[in-house]
Amino acid sequence: MAKTPTPDERLMRRAIALSRRGFPAPNPHVGCVLVRDGEIVGEGYHHHAGAPHAEAAALSVAGERARGADAYVTLEPCNHFGRTPPCTDALLRAGVRRVVAACPDPNPVASGGLARLAENGVATEIGLLQQEAEAANFRFLSAMRMRRPHVTIKAAVSLDGRIALPSGESQWITGPAARREGHRLRAECGAVLVGRRTVEMDDPQLTARIPGVVNQPLRIVLDPRGRLTGKERVFDAAAPTKHVTGPVDLNELLVELFNDGVTSLLVEGGGTTIAGFVRSRLADAVELFLAPKLLGDGPSWLNGLDLGNLAEAPSLEIDRIKRLGPDLRLSAHVRYRS
Repeated sequence: MAKTPTPDERLMRRAIALSRRGFPAPNPHVGCVLVRDGEIVGEGYHHHAGAPHAEAAALSVAGERARGADAYVTLEPCNHFGRTPPCTDALLRAGVRRVVAACPDPNPVASGGLARLAENGVATEIGLLQQEAEAANFRFLSAMRMRRPHVTIKAAVSLDGRIALPSGESQWITGPAARREGHRLRAECGAVLVGRRTVEMDDPQLTARIPGVVNQPLRIVLDPRGRLTGKERVFDAAAPTKHVTGPVDLNELLVELFNDGVTSLLVEGGGTTIAGFVRSRLADAVELFLAPKLLGDGPSWLNGLDLGNLAEAPSLEIDRIKRLGPDLRLSAHVRYRS
């Protein structure tokens, strides 16, 4: 028999559902619910970087009704000045009496919020439905723990693993629904990377062209020999672009990106670029969009892992398979052999 959720669990699940909204990269996904006398008086989530945080959004809705309320928030309230003031200050000014957080904030710059609230007389709790809240915020939390961006490999492929015909024709292998989800991934990650060859063959714009996107993703182009002209669409004014020329050390690049504020990276390059991340054991997740087509020949989505035997092969642990019209979306995380 299923366990009946407690009122605290029910309210935290509402906060977790709210946290899944918006495109806050490189910031975390956060949701907040304010409750007074058993009634929800305010809700909010972090819509995009630069917008009010979830707590501030919920407090704005609640107004004076926030005084004496309980706050349910999916991540420990921030305790520093960034693009916006500390959420701890806002909660204290509003007179919130109790704060229940699902996850501690692993970002050393922003952590310490619950301690500060407690020092000022606010009742605090941590850990309610932590696993569920972390699952809604896995990219950001992974980046904070690894001190590098979480890396997702994305490819649209035929059932025989091809990303284009031998001529280079690739538009479009998958249908509109799959392409929309690819755009959503760009917005969720906040940064997208390709190699020179992809730019030359496809001339992609690499923007997230779906409703609700305020901050376009950072576009990163690997061009070790500096062959691109700068006139390609990826260098237009639609989004910021980082053009990487010269020898590329992927580990060093990821550290540099993290230090610049990038917490999640979507790698959309061809098979050689993707293989570089897998060989370096830097690919954390894979999103494959599978079209019911057989191309027979043409480039593969993954080239040149240089495996000596099957025991060395990385494996994919499938998290979800979703139908998108005639196509399938396969979501998995990568496991490397020790």
